[in-house]
Order: sequence, then structure tokens, then C-alpha cells
Amino acid sequence: MAAMRRAVRTAALAAGIVAGLAGLAVGGAWLGQDSLVYHPDRSSPGPAASALDGGVDVTLTTTDGLELTTWFVPPAREARDREVAVLVAPGNAGNRLGRTGLAELLTERGFAVLLLEYRGYGGNPGRPTEAGLALDAQAAQRALAERGFPPERTIYLGESLGTGVVAALQAEVRPAGVLLRSPFTSFADLGAHHYPFLPVEALLRDDYPVLGHVAATQVPVTVVHGDRDDVVPPAQSDAVARAAPRLVEHLVLPEAGHNDAVMFGPTIADAVVRLADHTVGGRVID
Repeated sequence: MAAMRRAVRTAALAAGIVAGLAGLAVGGAWLGQDSLVYHPDRSSPGPAASALDGGVDVTLTTTDGLELTTWFVPPAREARDREVAVLVAPGNAGNRLGRTGLAELLTERGFAVLLLEYRGYGGNPGRPTEAGLALDAQAAQRALAERGFPPERTIYLGESLGTGVVAALQAEVRPAGVLLRSPFTSFADLGAHHYPFLPVEALLRDDYPVLGHVAATQVPVTVVHGDRDDVVPPAQSDAVARAAPRLVEHLVLPEAGHNDAVMFGPTIADAVVRLADHTVGGRVID
């Protein structure tokens, strides 16, 4: 009997340790989720003109009172007949300096470009959250409109995390079109894929429900992703493409991973061209 009691106590102690460790893991995940989701380079990249020909620093004022520095780049002089802007909402890492190559490719194709820099990134004040980034994107859209690019003459381009930002923005202010590069269905789905041992949906503060926004929109949508993406499962990007009522193009790049060079290169810029050519003044050409 004494041996049995010792065994029961040992089992209870082990179960308590396991439960405690699980609790610590869940608590740590809840407290540390921002560091898992957002990876800002907080340093200022300097003035736009030092990185991009014709680049201009633009200050966005958000409705919650933040002043954010972004970069605006006019189209190349030899290609200024398009009169369409691209609002670029980046992924969760780095800052706007890492998007200069894409901006140059877009301006060479006749687009004006606004490189959105989120709160907490690139020398900007604040802390990134889903609600906060939504306000940042709305401020960027207003800044483009003030420069002569109303939403019906604007393409929203979201990269990874930015797909969640522009999916929400287009539900508030309808653009000419939306390009989603490496979209996930939602953060809850993405988190569950990477952390199947955690109750991700219950823990998440930010969700970015891309699939829900896309399924409810009549905005023309292009989806681009690699078939070797190890950050966003290609199946999730496929699901977003299938859900789009006005899908213009679903472009799957063979052998491409999430951050491969092709995901920031001419292939993406050319997909923006095709999407813009598909719309005129916000009306879809059928």
C-alpha cells in the first residue's frame, strides 16, 4: 500500500509539473506573441531621395494621432501616362529600405508608389497591432488621394502580413484592385499550422482574417505565391485565391519560397501591370 501511495504521489507530481510547464508555455506564448508576429527594423533608413530617384518623404497622420514617415515615388519620366498608384503594404520584417527594388520596378512600369511604413518600423513611433496597422493603411490611402490618386486609381499590394492589412483596407475603401503576395487565410490558421500544440485561436490578439475579407469583396484580386513557401502554406494562399469572387490571376511561382528574390522582382511588378490593365476607373473589364 505504501508503494502504491508513493506511485500515486509521483504520478500526481509529474502531472502537476507537466501542467505547470504547459501553462508556462501558453502564458509565454500569449505574452510574447508580438515578438513572434512583428519583426521591425526600428532604425530610420534616412530620406527617400537618398534611396530612390525622385523619392519624397511623406508624413502620414493617423486618426489616433501618430505621425509616420513613408516614402512616395513618382513614376519614371518616360512612363507617366498610366496615372495609377500602388500602395505597398510590406510584410512583418525590416523597413521600407528593403522595398526600394520593388518600388523602382513599379515606377519603371509607370506607377506612382507609396511605400507604407508601419508604426514601430523604420524610425516611426508606436507599437504595431492589427488595429494600428489598419489606421496606418487608411492614412496612406488618404495621402495618395491628396496627391491625385483616388482609390479608383490605386492598386493595393500586400506582402504576407501586408495581405492582412490591405484585405482590411479594401473593405473600407474600395481600390481599383488588390494584389496579395503570399496571403494566409487568417493568423489563427497560420499560427495553428506552425504551433499545433498551442490553443492559438484563444491566445491571439491579432487575427487578420484575409480569407473572410476576400470572400466578401467584389474588388478584382490577384494572388501570387510560391509553391515552396515554408512560412505561409501554399494551401492557404490557394484557398484565398479560390475564395475571390473577382479573381484576375492566380500566379503560382515554381520552386519559390516566401522570401526568395523572385517574390520582390519583375514577376510581381508585371502582375501589378496585368491587374491594373484589367481595371479602368475602378470598373472591371469583362
